[in-house]
Amino acid sequence: MKVFLTGGAGFIGSAIARKLLSQGEEVIIHDAFLSYIDPLESNYEKLLKLRLGDITADGKARIIRGDIRHKGRLLKILREHNPDAVIHLAALPISTVSNVFSEDAMGINLNGTVNVLEAVREVPSVKRFIFASSSMVYGDFTREPAEEDDPKNPIDVYGGTKLSGEILTKVFARQYGITYTIIRPSAVYGPTDVNRRVTQIFVENAFRGKPLVLHNGGLSKLDFTYVEDEADGFILALKSKKAENETFNITRGEGRTLKDMAEIIKKHIPETKIEYKEAPRDEKRPERGALSVAKAKTLLGYNPKFSLEEGMAAYIAFVKKSGIL
Repeated sequence: MKVFLTGGAGFIGSAIARKLLSQGEEVIIHDAFLSYIDPLESNYEKLLKLRLGDITADGKARIIRGDIRHKGRLLKILREHNPDAVIHLAALPISTVSNVFSEDAMGINLNGTVNVLEAVREVPSVKRFIFASSSMVYGDFTREPAEEDDPKNPIDVYGGTKLSGEILTKVFARQYGITYTIIRPSAVYGPTDVNRRVTQIFVENAFRGKPLVLHNGGLSKLDFTYVEDEADGFILALKSKKAENETFNITRGEGRTLKDMAEIIKKHIPETKIEYKEAPRDEKRPERGALSVAKAKTLLGYNPKFSLEEGMAAYIAFVKKSGIL
């Protein structure tokens, strides 16, 4: 199988690429190599080398620099390589950043997705399109665990663009006979993350002797998902006929508090300080928790292996060994 990954040099994309290569598949990575994190806070270049070093060794994967906002070039590249499947991960990936750079979020997450879909329908070799959505499409969860058919009421730009991408994926599928799968990840964490998610911020602050600040008692819950489990879910969906034209939550399937996560870090880095503060008044995040992965388990055989304790231990060990701080 020849698999084309938009955003393939990213956090989740590179993990998928590595696993596909280990399974003997051919991988083409298409990435714009954009970063919206303050360069004074970012380890992007260091972690990119760690992320891609083994993937590019001995010409294992082809890496093409490209931007999904450039439809003509994207179509040209797809026609040159004629992949069997496209996994579309390219996005402005963080909700808070999408709210600040909303025009970029619309250009990449929404218009870029249309460009990818337009290109896919012009390349007959593509037999499967996988769209990376987000648990943010649900907005405030109406129940826990959240199931795939629960109401979708995103409260920010990121969630809105991802829900729009889901709708457009289904529209193109109906109009042009594209076989698709939609995947909704949640709070993905692990080695080489560079986008300042809360897990990365907390781990790096702990190593630097900075306090871990918990708002409102740290009781907000997320379904933290280790990146290796996330990559496994994508590949199962890619290769399973039962995933055709279906939507899946691909997460750990457990709602854990930020306080839980901070206390796990403290066990590994005992000198870590935890502080409690009121949340900023202008901060509005959806009330979330566990997502149901029952559908993915039943149809795909998905079986996430990393608890938050196991995943954070592996992540902290990576940061310690990598020397990035």
